[in-house]
Amino acid sequence: MPQSISSTEPSKLYRWLVLLWLSITMFGNYYFYDALEPLADVLQKQLHYTDQNIGLLNSFYSIAPIATVLIGGILIDRLGVRRALLIFGCICLAGSMLTAFSPRFEVMAGGRFIFGMGAESLIVAITAAVAKWFKGKELSFALGLNLMLARFGSWLAQNSPTWAHSAYNTWQGPWLIGVAFVSLCVIGPIAYWIMEARAEQRYALGKAGEADKIVFQDVKNFGLSYWYLVGLCVIFYSAIFPFETFAVKYFIDAHGTTRELGGFLLSVLTAFTMFGTPIVGLFSDKMGRRATIMCLGVLLLIPVFLMMGYTHISLYVPMAMLGFAFTFVPAIIWPSVAYIVPSRTLGTALGLMTMIQNMGMAGMNWGLGKANDVAHASATHPTGYQPMLQILTVMGILGAVLAFLLRQRELGPHGHGLETITAG
Repeated sequence: MPQSISSTEPSKLYRWLVLLWLSITMFGNYYFYDALEPLADVLQKQLHYTDQNIGLLNSFYSIAPIATVLIGGILIDRLGVRRALLIFGCICLAGSMLTAFSPRFEVMAGGRFIFGMGAESLIVAITAAVAKWFKGKELSFALGLNLMLARFGSWLAQNSPTWAHSAYNTWQGPWLIGVAFVSLCVIGPIAYWIMEARAEQRYALGKAGEADKIVFQDVKNFGLSYWYLVGLCVIFYSAIFPFETFAVKYFIDAHGTTRELGGFLLSVLTAFTMFGTPIVGLFSDKMGRRATIMCLGVLLLIPVFLMMGYTHISLYVPMAMLGFAFTFVPAIIWPSVAYIVPSRTLGTALGLMTMIQNMGMAGMNWGLGKANDVAHASATHPTGYQPMLQILTVMGILGAVLAFLLRQRELGPHGHGLETITAG
């Protein structure tokens, strides 16, 4: 006789344990993405990779999820969350193993591409799973904690030259450590599968959250404020993440830091986002002023790269400013979309913005690497990094213009309340 299903819900402790396994899965995902940054100079010295090669490793990662966004949550809807999590986690593990398998650039780039396919799909599935367990309860807080632990994976990878110093004697060592962490992308979904299957036998669980998808008929109805947000998103992410790709190598070559210090300096940015993003999000919910906050965040980008390249100010100062900027803008951009598009088209709006963002990041990773190679950037020619810094400064200026235009529109008769609407 089948066991009856209770109308009560799983305990709060059970839900938080589910979130812990989902967050551990995301932690492994984020670690491997950022494992490239402190490894860049080793790939150049030992495998003779150019900066363009190094940039392309992350470009291939960004290209991969474009198709994933186009098909949206179809696989998740058809397979179910727990099957999707396990499949995408296995793809991540396969991609990471291929990345660490061979010194040939084509093989390593193929591994990053496969990892990107699994990683971005895994993030979508995790978001859907969190919504299934926390919708109508502590969803925003749960997503915030999930992202905080995920970014701890980035922080740990960026500081790996300190706690895994000997691994950097070879190009393969840091990748193999990353593969070990990516195994969490399989272990976590297995644990989630067990916990969800047990809960389904006893309780009536909610439905998974919907994944972002693109319905092209909806795009023509998006207003100018939406496209300003898309432009800001592309500019901001295309400046920050591609800079991170080369940051540690730049610090070593142009400022004479050790790899350990270079990784720690980069992790300052990550630490700001780990703890600051939820605080800024809470502030904007209470006070509004979203467009103004974005203006302030983007303005911080303009002097940061000039300070690094043309002054003797301690690198902690521009990295802290970059951390503040990366705390301000992402905390506001994504929630703001919900205010300026109809709720029925929110999946399309977020999916399209994600797709264009990844296109920008892919192009900029390649572009900055190409600029470094053309200018012969190296430890013996540190001024060769200046074109990269100039490009990033121009990105900051363009972002400031878009943020100003967005604020002016939102203060006018066609505004959607980004400056005025508060929570509660």
